[in-house]
Amino acid sequence: MGIKASLSTLYADFMVKKREKWVKEPLVTQERCFKSLIEGGRNTVFGRDHGFDSLSTYDDYAAAVPVKDYEAARSYFDRIAQGESDIMWPGKPQYLAKTSGTTSGAKYIPITKESMPSHIESAKMALLSYIHRSRKTDFVNGKMIFLQGSPVLEKNHGIHVGRLSGIVAH
Repeated sequence: MGIKASLSTLYADFMVKKREKWVKEPLVTQERCFKSLIEGGRNTVFGRDHGFDSLSTYDDYAAAVPVKDYEAARSYFDRIAQGESDIMWPGKPQYLAKTSGTTSGAKYIPITKESMPSHIESAKMALLSYIHRSRKTDFVNGKMIFLQGSPVLEKNHGIHVGRLSGIVAH
């Protein structure tokens, strides 16, 4: 086993153990996340439309924010795509990830500066969890290939727009 593989096993074990601390207290973790998201979205159009200023519990949220599919929330997404700020999250997103959409054509999913670390951390934890459980590390010493769609991003109203794989490459 090479040095990279050995270190990746140690790092994977450390990170999985660290994650277990908050996994053991899911309600505390979710409550902290809930409060942060409600506070972050309070002064957005979506937050004002759904009374975020008076929400303090999940039950309040469930009563004020009905489950919606993309089409039911499309007016918010369209406003974001037109370059408006503070629609569903403060400011403008860094990216709009274009999906092919199985039900009604292309859809645009906002990716914010604040959400980017969560996307990266999730991908990293998936790999580290695999290493931790399987003890397989050979892939960290080799070359990797990432098959993607077009890396080309357009800029629309100051927001990079493209396929998720292009955003990842960016």
